[in-house]
Amino acid sequence: MKTQTLYRLSLLTLLLWANSAFRLVNTTEEKPRIFLIGDSTCANKNPYDAPETGWGQVLPELFMNVVEIQNHAVNGRSTKSFRNQGLWKKVHDQLHKGDFVFIQFGHNDQKESDTTRYAAAQTDYRKNLIRYIEETQAKGATPVLLTPVMRRKFDESGKFVDQHGEYPVVVREIAKQLNVPLIDMHISTQKVIEQHGVEGSKKIFMNIAGSIYPKFPKGIEDNTHFTTYGARLMANLVAEGLVNIGHPLRNFLKKTEFKDKYTYELPITYRPVFRKDTFNISRYGAKADGITVNTKAINQAIEICNAAGGGTVLVPKGLWVTGPIVLKSNVNLHLEKGALLQFSKNYDDYPIVLTTWEGQESYRCQAPIWGVDLENIAITGEGVLDGGGDAWRAIKREKQTAGQWANLIKSGGVVDEKQNNWYPSEKSLKGNMIPNAGRILNGVKPTPEELASYKDFLRPNMLSLTRCKNIIIEGVTFQNSPAWTMHPLLCEHITVKNVNVSNPWYAQNSDAIDLESCRNGVLEGCTFSTGDDGITIKSGRDEQGRKRGVPTENFVIKDCIVYHAHGGFVIGSEMSGGVRNMFISDCTFMGSDVGLRFKTARGRGGVVNNIYVNNINMTDIPGEAVLFDMYYAAKDPVRADGKENELPVIKAEPLGEGTPQFKDFYIQNIVCKGAETAILIRGLPEMTIKNINIENAMIEANKGLVCVEAEDVSLKNITLLTKDKTIMQVQNSKNVVLDNIKYADGKDVLLKVMGDKSADIHLINTDTKKAKSDVELGIGVKSKVVSKK
Repeated sequence: MKTQTLYRLSLLTLLLWANSAFRLVNTTEEKPRIFLIGDSTCANKNPYDAPETGWGQVLPELFMNVVEIQNHAVNGRSTKSFRNQGLWKKVHDQLHKGDFVFIQFGHNDQKESDTTRYAAAQTDYRKNLIRYIEETQAKGATPVLLTPVMRRKFDESGKFVDQHGEYPVVVREIAKQLNVPLIDMHISTQKVIEQHGVEGSKKIFMNIAGSIYPKFPKGIEDNTHFTTYGARLMANLVAEGLVNIGHPLRNFLKKTEFKDKYTYELPITYRPVFRKDTFNISRYGAKADGITVNTKAINQAIEICNAAGGGTVLVPKGLWVTGPIVLKSNVNLHLEKGALLQFSKNYDDYPIVLTTWEGQESYRCQAPIWGVDLENIAITGEGVLDGGGDAWRAIKREKQTAGQWANLIKSGGVVDEKQNNWYPSEKSLKGNMIPNAGRILNGVKPTPEELASYKDFLRPNMLSLTRCKNIIIEGVTFQNSPAWTMHPLLCEHITVKNVNVSNPWYAQNSDAIDLESCRNGVLEGCTFSTGDDGITIKSGRDEQGRKRGVPTENFVIKDCIVYHAHGGFVIGSEMSGGVRNMFISDCTFMGSDVGLRFKTARGRGGVVNNIYVNNINMTDIPGEAVLFDMYYAAKDPVRADGKENELPVIKAEPLGEGTPQFKDFYIQNIVCKGAETAILIRGLPEMTIKNINIENAMIEANKGLVCVEAEDVSLKNITLLTKDKTIMQVQNSKNVVLDNIKYADGKDVLLKVMGDKSADIHLINTDTKKAKSDVELGIGVKSKVVSKK
C-alpha cells in the first residue's frame, strides 16, 4: 500500500501544470503522447534514404520510454496538402485529452508554382495553422507551434541568408495571439548553422560525395534536408526549446548519469563516411619483408586515393617497415588484422618540421603519422602501429633494475656525467642538456645548424594531427611511441573508439592521448598503458596558449581502462586556453599513479570549468585517487624511491593573466581500493579552487581529505577508510560542507582545521563520536569556524 501511494504521489508531481492549457494524461494507464505533423525536415526516413534523417526520427532518443511519440510528418507536405491528403484526419481521429501535437510547416507552403501545396503566409498559411490549433484544442489536446527550420545558404561574403520570408513571423504572431507554446526553430537553427560556418555547416545537411551511399551514387548537394548528425542537432533544439519555455513535457526529457544534465545537453560528434574504393599498398610496390622501407609506396597509395575522391588505403597483414606517413583528406588508412606498421628507427627518415611541443611552438622531427589541415580522415582496423620509440627515448636509471640498467649500457648510447640518465646518442644527450631545445620562445628560433646538432633529441609524437576535422581512430593498437602517442591539436569532431595504447612504463612523455585545443569528440572503449599520463586534456601553455585562446571542450569520455600511467584522466598542466564541458563516465584506473588528476601552475592562466565525472573505479593508486593541484611543480606524482613528495610552502602572489582557475567540478560515484591520499584539493592563496562537488565515494587510502585554499567545496556520502589517525584536514578554505562522512572506529581526529582564512566549515549528518576528537583547531583558527548538525 505504501509503494502504491508513493507511486501515485510521483505521478501527481509529474502531472502538475503551469496552467490549465497544459495538461498531461489524466489516467495512470496511459502514456503521454506526442504527435508530430509537418514536412520532410521532421519526417521519418527509410534505410535506403541514408543518410537523410528527419529531426522527428531521432526525437524519441531524448525522451523517457514512458512517452509515446508518433511521427506523422511526410515529405513535401504543407499546411494545405497535409490536410487535403487525409494525413491530418489520421492524427485527429486518435487525439484525446492530454495529448500534444507539434506543428511545423512552412517550407512547402512557399511553393507558389504548386497549387496543391502553396499557402500564402498572411492568408491561407495563417488560417491553416489556426485551424490545426483549434481542432487540436477541441479534442482536449495541447498544440505546440514550431517555426520552420532554416535552410543552409550563405552569400559570397559568408553572411547567412534567411529564405523564409514572412512564414516564421506568422507562426510567432499566432502563438502570441492564441497563447500557444512556441519553439522558435527559425532563430535557434540559424544560430547553429552560423556557429558551424560556411564549410562546417555542410555536414548538417545532405552535402554528400558520390560512391558512398547507394541512393546517391553521384553524390548530392541538398541544403534543406538533414544528415543524421544534423537531425540530432535539430532534435536537441526542440528539447532545449521545451526547457526554455518551461513546458511540462520537459519533465519527461531523458536525463544522463551526470548531475542535472539532460541527454540533449551532451556533446554530439560528426562521424565521416568514406567512399568504397580500396587502394592496397601492395599495388604500389610495398613489401612486407621486414626490410624494405615502404614510405614512398604507402604515401603514394594515400595520394592516389585522395586524388580519386577518397576511399580506403589498405595495409594487409604482414610486417611493413616505413618512415613518416602523411595523411590526406577523405582517406581511411585501414590496418588489416595481423598487419604491423613498423616505423623506421633511422633518424634520417624524419625531417625536422615546425610543430608544437608541450603546448608551445617548437621544431621537432616529423611524426610517424602526420596530418595538417585535413578533413574526413581515419585510422581503422585491428592492426598494430609501432613507433620505434626506444630509438628516441632517454631513460632514467631510477626506473630500471640493476640488471636492466647494465644491459641498457651494453646496448650502446651514452650516459650523463652523474650516470643517472641514458641517452640513445650524443645528439640526444646534447639536446637534453640545453634548456628549451627546439622551442620558439619570444619569437627566437633556433638555427638549422643548432637543430641539426641535437636532432636525435627532437623526438616526435607518434600521431600528430593539426587543424583537422572529422577524424576517426578506431580499433588499432599504438605501441612504443617516441613521445606522446596521439596528439590532435586544434581539431574538431574526433572519434576515438576501441583503441589500445601500449608504451613502456618508464617511457617519459609517452601520454596515451593528448587532446589539445580540440572541440567535440568521443573517446570510448579504449585501453591505455603508458609511462606518462593516460587520457590527457590540454589547451596550450602559458602566454602562447593564452594567445591562441582555444579551449578543449565538448567531449564524452566513457568505458575506458587505464593501467600504468601518471594519471588516469588528466587535465593540464598545459591548459592555458581553458577546458570546459567534459563528461567522463564508467572508466577504470588500475595502478595509475593518480586517478583523476587536475593540475595547473602559476603562469598558465586559463579556466577549467564544467567538468562532470561519474562512476569511476580505481585500484592500487600510489598517489592521490582524486587530485586538484594548482601548484603543479612538474614532479612525478610518486617518487621512484617510494618517498613522499612534500607539499611546497605556498605564498600569495598578485593576480594576473597567468593566474589559472579551477571551478565547477561535479564528481559522483567513485570507488578506490588503495591510494596514498583519497582526495587532495590544493588551490593558490590568490586564487582558490571553487565549487568542487564530490558525492557518493568509497575510498581506501593512507590519508583521507586534504583541502587547502579552496572555496565552496561539498563532499556528500563519502567513506574514507584511512590508515592515518586524522581523517580530514582543511586549511585556509571556506564554505566547506562535509555531509555524511563515514570512517573507521578509533581514529584520533575526524576533522583538523588550520589557517586563519578558514571559515564556514559545516560537518553534518556525520557520526562524530567514533573518533577520539571530532574537531581540532589549529593556531589562529576561530572557535566557531566549524558548525555541526
